Amino acid sequence: MPSGIDHPAAWPVEQLLKRCEVKRLRRGGPGGQHRNKVETAVLVHDPTSGQSGEGNERRSQEANRQVAIFRLRVNLAIHVIDEIDLSSTPSELWRSRLRSGKLSINPTHDDFPALLAEAITVLHAEGWDASAAAARLGCSTNQLVKLLKNESAAFALLNRQRDQLGLKRLK
Repeated sequence: MPSGIDHPAAWPVEQLLKRCEVKRLRRGGPGGQHRNKVETAVLVHDPTSGQSGEGNERRSQEANRQVAIFRLRVNLAIHVIDEIDLSSTPSELWRSRLRSGKLSINPTHDDFPALLAEAITVLHAEGWDASAAAARLGCSTNQLVKLLKNESAAFALLNRQRDQLGLKRLK
């Protein structure tokens, strides 16, 4: 996956899984008898960061594995914030998703966690100033906030950080 930031949420799946533990589990709930007899739930845990993702709503173990990896990548995007060189932003991936200042990404797309990680990393570097971060990323403040609102934990992080700095909460 092309990215200008070296963030675990942007790593190829194979690279990410090298540092993760994958567990197969049984979970109750909908899905019939098959679900209760077979270990279809998958938990992917990254002991380095303490983050994890679980998938258990599908009947297929592989489908649940994909969901768990995606959720892990989203959690990494939100909870692992690295320092970056702002002169290297926005990344090639980010620029490829910009169309006339509008960010085009579905929150279920594989690129979403990497873009979310880049947005949060730039926000952190810009002191949680959404306008400054959006300007650096080449999009409007509204587009940046809309991206974060696609993942409620990311938007909550932004407002928590802004509260700590005495900045106005975003709606």
